Amino acid sequence: MYVCGMTVYDDCHLGHARVMVVFDLVRRWLRASGYQVTYVRNITDIDDKIIRRAVEQGETIAALTERYIQHMHADADALGVERPDHEPRATQYVPQMLELISRLQERGLAYATGQGDVNYAVRSFAGYGKLSGKSLNDLRAGERVEIDTEKKDPLDFVLWKAAKATEPDEVKWASPWGHGRPGWHIECSAMSCALLGAHFDIHGGGQDLQFPHHENEIAQSEGASGQPLANVWMHNGFVRVDEEKMSKSLGNFFTIREILQAFDAEVVRFFILRAHYRSPLNYSDQHMEDARSGLTRLYTALKMAPDHALASSTAVDWEQPHAQRFRAALNDDFSTPEAVAVLFDLAHAINRGQTHFAPLLRQLAAVLGLLQRAPAQFLQAELATGNGLSAEQIESQITARLAARKQRDFASADRIRAELLALGVVLEDTATGTTWRRETEARLSPQKNP
Repeated sequence: MYVCGMTVYDDCHLGHARVMVVFDLVRRWLRASGYQVTYVRNITDIDDKIIRRAVEQGETIAALTERYIQHMHADADALGVERPDHEPRATQYVPQMLELISRLQERGLAYATGQGDVNYAVRSFAGYGKLSGKSLNDLRAGERVEIDTEKKDPLDFVLWKAAKATEPDEVKWASPWGHGRPGWHIECSAMSCALLGAHFDIHGGGQDLQFPHHENEIAQSEGASGQPLANVWMHNGFVRVDEEKMSKSLGNFFTIREILQAFDAEVVRFFILRAHYRSPLNYSDQHMEDARSGLTRLYTALKMAPDHALASSTAVDWEQPHAQRFRAALNDDFSTPEAVAVLFDLAHAINRGQTHFAPLLRQLAAVLGLLQRAPAQFLQAELATGNGLSAEQIESQITARLAARKQRDFASADRIRAELLALGVVLEDTATGTTWRRETEARLSPQKNP
C-alpha cells in the first residue's frame, strides 16, 4: 500500500490527520484479516512551497523540513498512528526519477523544451483521465493553466524543472537535460515503484489528490512500465469546519497541535473514525464534544469490568455474533461507523451487567486503535483537561434520563448516570426530583443505580 504523504513546510492540519488515521486503520484491519502488509507513505521534502518558506524564515531547506518531519511524527504518535514500513523522502530518490523520465522520453511520452524543462505529453497516453473520469476534451475546454509557449499542449505537465540562471542558490541536481529539480508528480511514481514495484495493491490519499496528482501518477508509471499501477485506489473525503471548506483565508484552519491543546488525542482519533472514510468530515466543537462523550461512554463501560478481565490476552473469537458484525462492517469498504456501533452495543450490554463482554469490547476496539488505556487513566486525563460539562449540558442529560425512566428504559437511564459520573457529576434522586454536584473523585468509581 502506497499513500501520498505530507509536504513538510508547515505543521500538519486536520486533513493530514484524517489521511494518517484512515490508512492506519486500513493497515490494521488488513493485518487483522491475515494479510502481510507493506505500507509506504512518502514525504515531499522539496517543493516550491518549501523553498519559499525557507527563504521567508531565513533557514536552510534541510533545517526547515527536518523540523516539520519531527512535528509530523509527534502528531502521528499522539493519534496512535503506527509508523509506515517505509517513509521515503523525495530528495533521496532523484536518481530513480531521472531514470523514469528518461524511459518516458524514450517511449515518446515526454519531451524536452528549449529551456531545459521536460514535460509529459498527456495526449500521447491513451488512458489519461480513467481514474477521475475526465476526458481530454473536457479538460481542454475548462483548463485554467498558465500559458507556456514551451508546452506542446496546455494540458502537458512538468517532469523536470530547469534551474533558473537568475537564482544561483536554487536547490538543483544534475541531469541529462541540465541542472534542475523534479516536478511533484514524478516523485510519487518513482518512490512507489522503487519500493513496491511497478504494480501493487492499494494506492491511497486524500480526495483532493485524485486529479491531477494521481491521474498524472498513472500516466507516468503505466506509461513507463505498461502495467496497471494499483489494483485499488482509495481516497478519503474532505474535511470541513462548521460546514465550510477548511481554509486559512477563512480563518477556520486548525493544525493537529492546536486541536490537541483542547481535546485528548484519542478523542480526535475517535472523531475521525466515527465517519466513513469516503464521507466528508465536518469539524466543530460540538462534534468534538460528541466524540468526547462517546469515548467516555465506552471507557465508562470498561471501568465496570474487573481489571483481570481487561488483562485477558486471548485472541478475538470471530465466530462470536458481535465480532461477526464488526468484521462484516470493516470488510464492507472499511465501514467504521458500523464497527463503532458494535462497540456501543457491547458497552450497552456491559452497562446492563454483562461485564463478560468487556474483553471483547477492548479487543475489537484495538483493531481501530482505541480503548487501550486503563479506563481510570482516560477518565483522569479527561478531568485534567478542565473541559467539564456546562450546567446546561448536565440539565439536558438529566432531562433525557428522566424521560428514559418514564419509559421504563432503565438501561439508558443507567448509562446516562454512569456517563455523568465519569465526567465528575454525581446525581442524587430525592422525592422532589434529581439534584447534582460535581465530585472529582467520583469519575473513577461509576455506580450502577438508575
